[in-house]
Amino acid sequence: MTMPANTTDKLPRNDEAPANRVTSSKGIPKKTMSNREMVERTLAAVWHPCTQMKSHETFPPLPIVGGEGAWLIDADGHRYLDGISSWWVNLFGHCNPKINSALHEQIERLEHVILAGFTHEPVIALSERLSALTNHELGHCFYASDGSSAVEIALKMSMHYWRNIGQPNKTRFATISGGYHGETVGALSVSDVALFRDAYAPLLRESIAVKSPDWRDASEGESAADYAVRAAHDLEQLLETQMAEIAAVIVEPLVQCANRMAMHDPEYLRRVRVACDRHGVHLIADEIAVGFGRTGTFFAHQAAGVIPDLMTLSKGITGGYMPLSVVLCRDQIFQAFYADEISRGFLHSHSYTGNALACSAALAVLDIFESDDVLSTNRARARNILAASQPLQDHLRVHNLRQTGMITAFDVQTDDPLFSRRYHFAALEEGLMLRPIGNTVYFMPPYVITDTDIEHMISGARRALLSTLA
Repeated sequence: MTMPANTTDKLPRNDEAPANRVTSSKGIPKKTMSNREMVERTLAAVWHPCTQMKSHETFPPLPIVGGEGAWLIDADGHRYLDGISSWWVNLFGHCNPKINSALHEQIERLEHVILAGFTHEPVIALSERLSALTNHELGHCFYASDGSSAVEIALKMSMHYWRNIGQPNKTRFATISGGYHGETVGALSVSDVALFRDAYAPLLRESIAVKSPDWRDASEGESAADYAVRAAHDLEQLLETQMAEIAAVIVEPLVQCANRMAMHDPEYLRRVRVACDRHGVHLIADEIAVGFGRTGTFFAHQAAGVIPDLMTLSKGITGGYMPLSVVLCRDQIFQAFYADEISRGFLHSHSYTGNALACSAALAVLDIFESDDVLSTNRARARNILAASQPLQDHLRVHNLRQTGMITAFDVQTDDPLFSRRYHFAALEEGLMLRPIGNTVYFMPPYVITDTDIEHMISGARRALLSTLA
């Protein structure tokens, strides 16, 4: 593949902004490629995710060679505030000393061992601590590598459970309109984003989508809680008529992130929990994006005071360091697989299940939560972010400024199909990494963001908006 000669000339230039220059003693790693060389070589060798590669002729990828706290550093020494936690995974900043130390210690002891027939200290300790965080309502952690795989596991566990207890007809799943649960075949089957689904429709099983509790769809004068009740009624009616076939309902608690940061009232989860109990259907809480403090409580479902039957976790579990995902389930589900017959067991696996290094990173993340009073500090950070964001509403094309925990978003009125890409590039010019979803701009920064960083993030986002809409 031959790239246009001027592709790398389109990289953002923010030399005029002193705050974006490398000022730490760390500086730039030695013996690294230049920005230009990295772009040329990545476009010749790497197929980037969730990307129409031809778009990189106009919007080249940004080469990153280092990270420090909430900031990323390119080969030319420019700094970019990571306003989206590198796709929602980074909790405590890049190159966090505590997580680094845990990994260094573990790598001297054990990097990995097969988890079928073997075990190790990090996976035991992590499983015990995750279960304790649910008051031991959920446990027996089953590990995988990524969020989509965790969703696959939860779906299979639910369906297989019903078969094991003599209800083999319960093989269907209910999902929420606009929901997103990953891009493997099973996870995509319970997602409701046409852009991802349509090309692979022949591979997918049919799921049933019900009304989203997204409060932006509420009628004039209707509260978010009232609309949540109305949306939950849609699900209740479905379960009442099709409970004999439905194995589980899968929900993203409080925020449907890929659905343009659709937020809903906790009352929806309370109503769904009651409906699932009444009709004998599992509730799967997909906490891959919203767990680990993102929405204000450690797990998002805790805001509603409910316990799901299965919960999926990934992204922030290792602080953005290594791929790891996990499914926790109620003991009743685990016991349905505990038998003499091999066919009644849960035979899902992958080679790196419960990787010792990844588990050690996750344990370090839990240590930071315990030692640094993260949830309380985040509440203050979230208030500061929302207060700083208020001037954005002065723009006539900005609507629905909203916040749940450490997730803040607003919608931009625009017909420009390239708005997201153009805004992303304009933000990079401001020393800021943001990736709008459609016409929704959102902030989901690492928890180490400072007040000065917040000011840079919001002021840069505003200037990028004015530039993009000019």
